Amino acid sequence: MLNSKRLFITIEIALTVMVIVLAFIMVREQSEKERPRISVIIPDPDASRWSAFRYGLKMAAEDQGVEAYIVSTGDILTLEEEINMIGNERGNGVDAVILQPVPGEDAMRKLEEVSKKIPIMFVGDPALEDGDKSTFPVICPDDYRMGEALAEEVLQDFNGNVKGKTLGIVTEDEESAETHRRKKGFEDALLGRGARISWTVCVSCEETDHNFLENQSKTDLVIALDDVSLTRAGECAAAKDLHGALVYGIGNSTEAVYYLDTGMAECLIVPDEFNRGYQSLTEAAKNLGLYSRKMKGKVLPFAIIRRKELFTKRNQEILLTMSQ
Repeated sequence: MLNSKRLFITIEIALTVMVIVLAFIMVREQSEKERPRISVIIPDPDASRWSAFRYGLKMAAEDQGVEAYIVSTGDILTLEEEINMIGNERGNGVDAVILQPVPGEDAMRKLEEVSKKIPIMFVGDPALEDGDKSTFPVICPDDYRMGEALAEEVLQDFNGNVKGKTLGIVTEDEESAETHRRKKGFEDALLGRGARISWTVCVSCEETDHNFLENQSKTDLVIALDDVSLTRAGECAAAKDLHGALVYGIGNSTEAVYYLDTGMAECLIVPDEFNRGYQSLTEAAKNLGLYSRKMKGKVLPFAIIRRKELFTKRNQEILLTMSQ
């Protein structure tokens, strides 16, 4: 009789534990299903230049209790592809979209229509002219100022005298708004200094062959206006295919830092990609369900890194975000 009673109590305890565990699992699954979802659409999202950005997204998602989903895309996005992707994500039930937009007035008109159905946050400014203002919230660095800072570093190394120096400029996408602003900032800072731009080449242009840099005429300097271009210029410098030209550029990947560390690049301008990811997702998450609150844009800082300063505490923190 005593044994039967003990068995009954044991079974009751086991059943109670099972009910508690099952209830916990159901509550957790329901909680996960109810977490807001934010999709991120950027070109070539798996590339190392987005490492710090992705890490920022991850940290913000944890802090805000939302799910961040990075959409698989190609290297270069067209307006039609972006619109279709936003439509697909909206159909999948996402609550907001973070987007690096293609430039152009037509793109803005179409995206404004789409934004009436789902909130959109930009992580790149699509405006081609300095006076143009996007109606969307934009979180990105000051591209004009980065180009200007790059020129200032060149002037510093030559004691302000670049008269007669020849330059080659490399870009990933010559049509992008950020390229236009960075190039203008760089050129404006060197205006009247006597330097001459011998050529400008685009990494992603269809007519560009694999040896596009090696086949250019000899210049004193090669200026890379983005991470893809900086990495390509670094590769060529390491292979001694730049005819002795010094490389200066804008970059934010571990590869870019490697070429700085090995002396293949003289100076690196590094945009704050971690905060581009963190701030954009945080702002989008705070906006969810609050239709009276507009998402706010922000201009992000950038760092200037030299080889001799690579391992300072501040720069180590920047490098850490790139390697996540």
